[in-house]
Amino acid sequence: MNIRVGQGFDTHAFCEGRKLVLGGVEIPYRCGLGGHSDADVLIHAICDALLGAAGLGDIGHHFPDSDPRYAGIDSVELLSSVVESLKENGWHVSNLDATVIAQAPRLAPYIEAMRERLAEVIGIGVDALNIKATTTEKLGFTGRGEGIAAQAIALLSTTA
Repeated sequence: MNIRVGQGFDTHAFCEGRKLVLGGVEIPYRCGLGGHSDADVLIHAICDALLGAAGLGDIGHHFPDSDPRYAGIDSVELLSSVVESLKENGWHVSNLDATVIAQAPRLAPYIEAMRERLAEVIGIGVDALNIKATTTEKLGFTGRGEGIAAQAIALLSTTA
């Protein structure tokens, strides 16, 4: 059996007039995140971790922000496509661990819903997918409430 590890990171600035979506779950907040897609920073970091572990490039290569097909797209669709690419290349997601970095909003009440949604899309048990949320103690752009960042690490194994 082969195993590989990949890591991903993403960040988006807050943007008025948009819904805040993290981990495929809509979070009530005063604004959302700006980006070409729905700007789900958590899913984007997870996609990069998965693609990196499989040696398949990055999210920008597969879903460029210059392509109008991806304008406003639900990032769950992007994640589904990444998971399909993994399967086609003989990889299975063994586990994922991710951290969302945001001063606000408070994410603890939504973590379990995010885990359940993402585990379903990826096709793994909830126990194989961990999500944490943290602040930066008011330091940096996330601490000033300018946006949200996320990082993820994935372990893949061969399916054969």
